[in-house]
Order: sequence, then C-alpha cells, then structure tokens
Amino acid sequence: MTAIFQGRTRRTALVTATCALAVTGAMLLAACGGDGDPDAGTNGVGKLPAGKIQSRTRAAAEAAPAVRLSGTVVTSGRTYRLDMQLKAGGGSGSVTSQGVTFKLLRVGRQLYLKADADFWNHADGSDGATGKLDGKYVKVPQGDPAYKKFSGFTDKAVLLDGLLTLHGTLATDGHHDQSGTRTIRITGDKGSGGTLDVSLEGEPYPLRLVRAGDAGTLGFSDWGKDFTVTAPAGSATVDYGKQLPTS
Repeated sequence: MTAIFQGRTRRTALVTATCALAVTGAMLLAACGGDGDPDAGTNGVGKLPAGKIQSRTRAAAEAAPAVRLSGTVVTSGRTYRLDMQLKAGGGSGSVTSQGVTFKLLRVGRQLYLKADADFWNHADGSDGATGKLDGKYVKVPQGDPAYKKFSGFTDKAVLLDGLLTLHGTLATDGHHDQSGTRTIRITGDKGSGGTLDVSLEGEPYPLRLVRAGDAGTLGFSDWGKDFTVTAPAGSATVDYGKQLPTS
C-alpha cells in the first residue's frame, strides 16, 4: 500500500509541476507577443492605417519638448551630416559639409556659428581670418543669407515639419526593431517616397527616417529629454564683419 500511495503522490506532483510549467510558459509567450499578435503590449498604433500612424507620430513629435536628431540630409545637391539637439527655445549641435565641421547654437532668435580655422580659411580663401575667428562664436545677423540657411538646422518645428512627410501613397511595411525598440514602418509609394519607423513602445515617436530620392537618413532619439541652451559669453563671440559663408 505504501508503494502504491507513494507512486500516486509522485504522479500527482509530476502533473502539478507540468501544469505549472505550462501556465508559466503561456504567460511568458503572451508577455513576449508569442500568441501571434505582434502588437501585444504595444501602444496600439501598429494596428492603424498608415495615414493615421503618420498623423499620430507627427502629433507626438510636435508635442515633445525636445529631441536629438542625427544623420544626413541632402539638399540642393549637397550632403550635410547633422548631430543636433532641438527644442522650442533653440538648439545646438554640429554640422559637417564637404569635410568641414562647424557648430551651431541658437538661443531664441539669435544664431551663433562656431568653426575652426579650416572652415574660415575655406570661406575666405586665405588665412586672414584665422586668428580672429578660430574657435569663436560668430553672431549671425538675421538678414544674412547664412541665417536663413543654417537656422533651420536648429529649429525643431521647422526641421521636423519638413522632414516627417512621406510622399505618395502611404502603406504599412511590417514590424521592425530600432536599437531594441519595436517599431511599425510606414512607407510612401512602397519606399520610393520615403520610409519612417514609428515606436510601438510608449509615445509613437518617429525613430528612423529614410528620405525620398536618396535625400538622407536620420535617426531620432532622446524624445522629451530637456537640455539647456545659453548664449556664449561676450568674450567668446566676435563679428565676422561681412556676409557669412553658407557652404
């Protein structure tokens, strides 16, 4: 009798353990989206039509107080590599074009440009400006053509409004991953009009943009992460004395 009782006890324990493992496995699968639903546990935008996804991501981007943007933008046949932090009150970061890097800083409506001797020598065609301008912040007058050209790189509203637009017929193009964050991809004209990866976690922020016509690829991060922009000290600024270069 003891042997029979022990055998039944072992079988009961085995069945109980098996059931527990099955329940745990099912819970893990559900948590990981293993139930076949790629939108399980997401913000739900992946289930929306492409047009609504674009509207939601633009609204989220506009509402965010700050963002970091990095990558390339091709405009007027020239490629600019950007690494910018942007907010409503200004922006700062670096721009590289034709192998030359310069920094931009905008505080309110005042724009400053800072570059090394190579930039100014290239602009002047001589080394006459090197000592005066090397490593200094140059105030860009609002009437200078350089202001219109470069201030857009520091303006969150202007830059995102121009970038977050796909061209042609919108469609979704599956679920993807950007640096560990699940995304839904939307396209314009099957990709020829650009592609945009939108976060499925938290707010539906845009995370990666491939612009139409090979016009650059940009990544977006640090959404909502605030930063400080302050005007440089007077001793660190200087007037260029003539029209600034825009190349």
